[in-house]
Amino acid sequence: MSRAILFAVIASAALPLGSAVALWRPPRRRVVAALLAFASGALITAIAFELFEDAFAHGGAWRAAPAFLAGATIFILVDSWLDRRTRSRHAAGASAGFVFLAGVTLDGLPENLAMGVGLVESASATLLIAIFVSNLPEALVGAQKMKEAGLGRGRIMLIWSATALVLALAVIVGYGALEGVDKRTLAWPLGFAAGAALAALADTLMPEAFEEAREDPNIAYFTALGFLLSFLVSAA
Repeated sequence: MSRAILFAVIASAALPLGSAVALWRPPRRRVVAALLAFASGALITAIAFELFEDAFAHGGAWRAAPAFLAGATIFILVDSWLDRRTRSRHAAGASAGFVFLAGVTLDGLPENLAMGVGLVESASATLLIAIFVSNLPEALVGAQKMKEAGLGRGRIMLIWSATALVLALAVIVGYGALEGVDKRTLAWPLGFAAGAALAALADTLMPEAFEEAREDPNIAYFTALGFLLSFLVSAA
């Protein structure tokens, strides 16, 4: 449990850190895009070689595959519902920063739950790197939008710190609920988390990376770099 708490703190610390950087020393958009792209590549490694591979090894295709598809399906359904709600609220005058915060929270929950589940099996260092690097630029963008909407620095920091606490708890819950579970049973949550995390990657991280880069094709190199470095960490 102490390891799960440590990983939860490290991964979630990127949110208040990113918001603080956005408020006092905001980086260029290309830097944010590079971080998002790097996180995308790292997350691909974690999903393929930690989450889903373990799910398949423990439960075979008949457990891992349905769990994977269920995770992706539920994420897409919830994300679509949330997107409709936040778009209508934004049209009614809600801050774009809060709209972005809602998306970050939804994307972060399956990723952090996945890390908690993964910690039952191993240290999950690759997933930790991917989540930290993705949380940082997402908090940067969200905090900047909140600042543009007129929110004070103290309130922005409080909002992102509270979000960090929620996502940290997701890691602890994912670990605590499944510690000691039979490996065949563990295949279900591992596969589910892998599917949800991959859907979040395709729906949010990669599109945001290219949007921040203003369609610069060179940003794809950082995705490849993130995959390569994370694979080397995973294989070490």
